[in-house]
Amino acid sequence: MKGKIITSLFFIFVGVTSIFFFVAALLIRVFTYPFDKRLRLLHQLTCFWGSLYTYVMPPWKIKVEGRNKIRNNVPYVFVSNHQSQLDILVAFRLYKHFKWVSKAEIFNVPIIGWNMFLNRYVRLFRGVKESAAQMMQDCEMHLKEGSPVFIFPEGTRSPDGHLKEFKLGAFILAKKLNVPIMPVIIEGTRFALPKYSIDYHGQHKITMRVLDEITPDTFKDMTVEQLAQ
Repeated sequence: MKGKIITSLFFIFVGVTSIFFFVAALLIRVFTYPFDKRLRLLHQLTCFWGSLYTYVMPPWKIKVEGRNKIRNNVPYVFVSNHQSQLDILVAFRLYKHFKWVSKAEIFNVPIIGWNMFLNRYVRLFRGVKESAAQMMQDCEMHLKEGSPVFIFPEGTRSPDGHLKEFKLGAFILAKKLNVPIMPVIIEGTRFALPKYSIDYHGQHKITMRVLDEITPDTFKDMTVEQLAQ
């Protein structure tokens, strides 16, 4: 019963605050786009918006390590493991500029999806070849403009914490555009919010670790398949 009450209160809070934040996001998009084409300020608002829902859940003890390794104004390809919907909120706590690559269904979620459109995040219809090609084009465009992209190369959440085989898209981008890869590891989210669940699951420690960047010189002689390993 306690868990259901906490879950209900949490989602009520998300619903109410999302309306406020979306209005703020819309205003920021309208008034800052003429001088902020990469939408950096809008993304920072979105980072706070997403992070807020981790701050208001004290049972989620989140620790961020290695954030200082991320250099500003570098068009990284961020890659991370994926265990839970909560990974997205945790990643926002990097407070670094990037463009999400996300399944297209999320863009259809009222308010949340609208904000993703405002941010020019990249959508992907899974299993559709034409959409995958468009996703790659969109990511190339953002990287050439100087905006990093954030990709879950497993393509979907792992229910047991074991890494799934990586899709090659993120590594093709890094090789083709000669940009660094920034690996991120997120641990603990699958216990706090397991796949297929939206219920409260008690107290959990969550850690996000930013590893050392992988520079183009490191993988210039590697195939995409080798890099994905």
